[in-house]
Amino acid sequence: MIRVEGIKKSFGKVRAVRGVSFDAPDGKITGLLGPNGAGKSTTLRVLYTVLKPDEGRATIDGADVVTDALAARGRIGALPHGAGLYPHLTARENIAYFARLCGLDKAEIDDRVEQIVRLLEIGDFAERRTKGFSQGQRTKVSLARALVHDPQNVILDEPSNGLDVMATRSLRELILKLKDDGRCVLFSSHVMQEVAALCDDICIVANGKVAIDDSIDGIREQTGCDDIEDAFVKAIHMVEPE
Repeated sequence: MIRVEGIKKSFGKVRAVRGVSFDAPDGKITGLLGPNGAGKSTTLRVLYTVLKPDEGRATIDGADVVTDALAARGRIGALPHGAGLYPHLTARENIAYFARLCGLDKAEIDDRVEQIVRLLEIGDFAERRTKGFSQGQRTKVSLARALVHDPQNVILDEPSNGLDVMATRSLRELILKLKDDGRCVLFSSHVMQEVAALCDDICIVANGKVAIDDSIDGIREQTGCDDIEDAFVKAIHMVEPE
């Protein structure tokens, strides 16, 4: 379970996050949505333990992302937006390297990497260096790195970006399987169709604050909009800018 409690983060005079709170429970898919500049990427970076909040706290399965960052990192698999790959390593080598960083025993790394290669159907290019990969291939390898240590909590920032229709379909099936396995899945997306198809709960942030945090049906009821895109637009206008 991921819990965010009143986090605030400023960069100079810019108040990027102004008291965001939400829960992402196990066995559910939680969407973190917002327009550009809303504060969602900063919030995710706090959860990755890349940034420290100025106020508030966030925990991953009870491990504080600031005071117990190493334990928190061990409980998440993260796919940041624009995650880079080592261009001179093969796809398999990239995945295996992250498995070692996550503390997997050397004896189990090869088997685990092979499992994830099959799961994400990247065998056709697993032995190629990642330099020159298509965006879809890069996304698949980055996702494989995020899942190789079998984390309980998975954070995905725009995971379908650059994927074709078939790859997007496979990704959705994988996300639903993670949910069925009892994992906590938190993901950010600008594709409303994807959000409506996958999410159990949605936290919409705007101007650094939570506009609405509810189920899809609850958001429709609060906004009076049946269409989730219309509901999103109405919700972000509920938060006054600074």
